[in-house]
Amino acid sequence: MKNQPHIKTEGTSKFQIGEIKGNIIHYDFEKIKTYLNIKGHQLFGQNFRIYKEDEPLLFKLCCYFIQDHYSCAQMGIDTNKGILLTGPVGCGKTSLMKLLPHLAPHKTNYEIIPTRNIVFNFNANGYEVLEKYNETKNYCFDDLGVEPTGTHYAKECNVMGEILLSRYDLFTQTGQSQCQGHRQNIKTHITTNLNAQELEKRYGSRVRSRLRSMFNLISFDNLTTDKRK
Repeated sequence: MKNQPHIKTEGTSKFQIGEIKGNIIHYDFEKIKTYLNIKGHQLFGQNFRIYKEDEPLLFKLCCYFIQDHYSCAQMGIDTNKGILLTGPVGCGKTSLMKLLPHLAPHKTNYEIIPTRNIVFNFNANGYEVLEKYNETKNYCFDDLGVEPTGTHYAKECNVMGEILLSRYDLFTQTGQSQCQGHRQNIKTHITTNLNAQELEKRYGSRVRSRLRSMFNLISFDNLTTDKRK
């Protein structure tokens, strides 16, 4: 059977989120929203819904996840970089980063890991934990900034700061390789409640400067509703 990435199957139901014209999928945002609502119910329960006020932000993210290079360029989004998704507690950052890869898993996929879990793992097992994130694999670090300072045998370590510096090196190395036609560059994604100044205070100016090179900043409005209430 011919692969049909524009048709999503959930149980016995099929959802067409676009049309194929000349071997190119032309996605329909209204149909995408319908599918995301259904998939969101499946993943997070019946209380999940797409909020009208979030649709402009959702449109940007959808264009990125389906790798619509033209639309992303129009909005100043670099499809070769990762996503840094910021916003207040409960606005839906984590849910969206879990949900959106289902749109086009053949184009954009990653492992999502809470930063607190990474630090707890470091505290138990030490510096070998940092090596995992030097792998050429895509990750989304969830809730950056809520994790404690790492401590292993009484030696403190800013675990996520070190990992982000390593991921930057990996990003630039694979980006150069991509230019030479060898392989696709490795992406890192982040969700966080912190703003740019808070990130710099927590992780230092060196990390903040690299974040600019690695990520597209996409932000919820600071007054966005806490959807968990």
